Amino acid sequence: RVLVVSVTERPRETWGQKAEFLLAVIGFAVDLGNVWRFPYICYQNGGGAFLVPYCIFLIFGGLPLFYMELALGQFHRCGCLSIWKRICPALKGVGYAICLIDIYMGMYYNTIIGWAVYYLFASFTSKLPWTSCDNPWNTQNCMPVTSENFTQLATTPAKEFFERKVLESYKSDGLDFMGPVKPELALCVFGVFVLVYFSLWKGVRSAGKVVWVTALAPYVVLIILLVRGVSLPGADEGIKYYLTPEWHKLKNSKVWIDAASQIFFSLGPGFGTLLALSSYNKFNNNCYRDALITSSINCLTSFLAGFVIFSVLGYMAFVQKTSIDKVGLEGPGLVFIVYPEAIATMSGSVFWSIIFFLMLITLGLDSTFGGLEAMITALCDEYPRAIGRRRELFVLLLLAFIFLCALPTMTYGGVVLVNFLNVYGPGLAILFVVFVEAAGVFWFYGVDRFSADVEQMLGQKPGLFWRICWTYISPVFLLTIFIFSILGYKEMLGEEFYYPPWSIQVGWAVTCSSVMCIPAYMVYKYFFASKGNCKQRLQESFKPDASCGSVVPGQQGTTV
Repeated sequence: RVLVVSVTERPRETWGQKAEFLLAVIGFAVDLGNVWRFPYICYQNGGGAFLVPYCIFLIFGGLPLFYMELALGQFHRCGCLSIWKRICPALKGVGYAICLIDIYMGMYYNTIIGWAVYYLFASFTSKLPWTSCDNPWNTQNCMPVTSENFTQLATTPAKEFFERKVLESYKSDGLDFMGPVKPELALCVFGVFVLVYFSLWKGVRSAGKVVWVTALAPYVVLIILLVRGVSLPGADEGIKYYLTPEWHKLKNSKVWIDAASQIFFSLGPGFGTLLALSSYNKFNNNCYRDALITSSINCLTSFLAGFVIFSVLGYMAFVQKTSIDKVGLEGPGLVFIVYPEAIATMSGSVFWSIIFFLMLITLGLDSTFGGLEAMITALCDEYPRAIGRRRELFVLLLLAFIFLCALPTMTYGGVVLVNFLNVYGPGLAILFVVFVEAAGVFWFYGVDRFSADVEQMLGQKPGLFWRICWTYISPVFLLTIFIFSILGYKEMLGEEFYYPPWSIQVGWAVTCSSVMCIPAYMVYKYFFASKGNCKQRLQESFKPDASCGSVVPGQQGTTV
C-alpha cells in the first residue's frame, strides 16, 4: 500500500516556467559582485593572466558544486532543511546555519540596494547633484574632476555626495558611535523590502514573473553602457589595462586564492538558493545542461562587466590626466563614486545615471530574492502545517524582522556595519558550511549513491571527471579557501574603516553563531533524537532516514 505525503507544491511544467527557473538561477548568481569585484581583482591580479586560475577553479571547483546543488534539489524536491533527512540526518544543522546566514545577508545587502534607490531618485533632476561643488554638503576641498587645477589631494563632488549626502558618515564615529537612523535612507530600504515582499509572498508564482525583468534588464543596460563606454576617449587604454596579462603574478599564491574565492562567491553554492529553485523542476529535467548554461553565463557576465567598468575608468584617467590605477576603487566605491563621477561628465548624464542605477537595483534584487526564497522554502518544507499553510503571513513577519535588524545599517555609521556584516556574516561562515555540506553529500551519502540519483533523473551516470571532483577536488577546494580566508580576515575587512578590538570579538561571535548550528544539531540528534546504544545512535544519526522514502518521478512535490 502506498502512502503519498504532500510537501510544498512544485508546479514547474511549461517551457515558460523552465525559462523562469533559468532566469532565477542566473539572476541569483549574477549580482553586484560581478560588477564591482571581478573587474577589480582581475586587473589587480595580472589582468588577462588572472583568467587562467579563474577558469581552472571554475572547472574543478565551482562548477561541480553548482551542479551538485542543482541535482540535489531536483532529486529530493525540498529545501536545505528537509533534505538532510534523506542524506545525513546529523548534518541538518547545515540547513539551520544557511537560514541564519541568509538573515545576516538580508540585513546588509538590502541596504546596499537602498543606496542605489537613493541615487536613482536623486537622478531625476535637470542636473545631477554630484556634478558640482556648490551644494550645502560640499567642503572646501571639493573640486570637479574636469577642473584644470584638480589634484589627487582634492575630493570629487561624487565622493562627497556619497559620503556626506547619502551616508552622512561624518556624523558618526564608526562602530563606537553610529548615530541615529537616517530617515531618507531608511525609507529607501523600506521600499526595497516592500518590493521583495510582493515578489516572494506567493512563492515561485510571483517571483517567477518578476525575474523576467530583474534578470534580463541588467544585460540590456550593460550592453548600452558598453557601447557608450567604448566610444569615450581613453576607453582603449582602460580596456588594455584590464586585459594585458602579467604572467609573473601567477607565481603569487594570493592570485590563486583570489581566483578561487571569486568563483565560489560568484556562483553562490551553499546559500540554499540553488537547492530551493531546482526543487521546483520536473524530475527528469536536464540539470547538467542547466548547470553548464547558467554558470557560463555568470562568468561571461563578469567578463563583460569588466569591459563596461574599465572603458569608463580609462576615460576617467584621460579626463584627470592620471594613471588608471589611481582612479579605480574596489567594492561600493567603484559603483557609487567612480562610475557616477564619470557619468556626470558625459552628455545626457541624467539618462545614463538613471539606467545605471536601475541596473544596480535589478542586479541586487535578484540575489536577495534567491537568498530569502532559500530560507522560506526550507522552513515551509520543514514545517508545512505551521508555516507552509501561512506563507504570506510568514514572509511578512520574516521581512519585518530582518528590516528591524537592518536598521543599524541605515544609521550615519551604517556603511562600516555593512562591510563588517559582509565579512563576518556570510563571508567566512559560508565557506565552512559548504565544506560540511559537500562532505555530507560526497563522503557520508556517497558519490556512488549520488551518481545513481543523477542517473535516475537523466538516464546516465555522471562521468569520471565529475565523480573525481566530487570525491576529492571540490572538498579540498572549499577547505583551502576557508583556511586562507580565516588567515586573511583582516585583508577582507580592508583598511578603509577602523574596527575597535571589541568589534572583532563580536564579529567572530556572529560567524560562530551560524557555524555552531552544525555541531549543536549533531549533539541534539545523537543524545535526544536517536535511540539504542552508541553504535545504533551513530547509525541513526549518519545514515539516510529510510522512512523518508524516495521521490516519485511522475509526481510533483510528493514523496512515497
